[in-house]
Amino acid sequence: SGGERRGHIRVAVADGNTVLEASHIQDSDAGKIVVGGSSLTLEALQRASEVGVSGLVVGAVRDVDLTQFLGYDIGVAITGQEKINLTLICTEGFGRLPMAERTFQLLKSLEGQFASVNGATQIRAGVIRPELIVSHTGDLSGHVAGEDVLYLEIGTPIRVIREPYFGQLGKVTELPSQLQVVGSGAEVRVLRARLEGGEEVTVPRANVEIIATS
Repeated sequence: SGGERRGHIRVAVADGNTVLEASHIQDSDAGKIVVGGSSLTLEALQRASEVGVSGLVVGAVRDVDLTQFLGYDIGVAITGQEKINLTLICTEGFGRLPMAERTFQLLKSLEGQFASVNGATQIRAGVIRPELIVSHTGDLSGHVAGEDVLYLEIGTPIRVIREPYFGQLGKVTELPSQLQVVGSGAEVRVLRARLEGGEEVTVPRANVEIIATS
């Protein structure tokens, strides 16, 4: 939620499992992009707005808290035009979801750097994702193009990004080569995965995202 804003990054919590509380927000956070963990409280949202925080980056937000903060329900298909004085980016979704460890560590490594955030999101008629952009002035000569390309294979850690398993983590156990018919009637490529709770599920490959581990 929220449009484009800029500020220096400050990580306010110890890890990606910690809920961002109002007490984590400091007066000196005015104009900064504050990174939280698994979620944030309504009080933290209100405190950040009062202080003048430019942006908040957390794992998730409860829809009831966001609605109360905004004063109205928002459609999840398109966001970014809300008339609020800060930008909120959720890396995982709605509810109480821990921020992926790699995401948290990446943000932690960028602490103190100047960044631009944009909460504009669109999931229909062309996908637009929220962004956090940092200008990298270091030496990139050692970076090989394509070395971070991720692909699905047996054992690949994934997160499901659609219901009914939205937000759940797991590992790929099988990649059937044949197309399968899903509930909508469409024939799609699927994968089988074992979720963290031990459940084996079959989901369309388009409904998961790969979690990088290195």
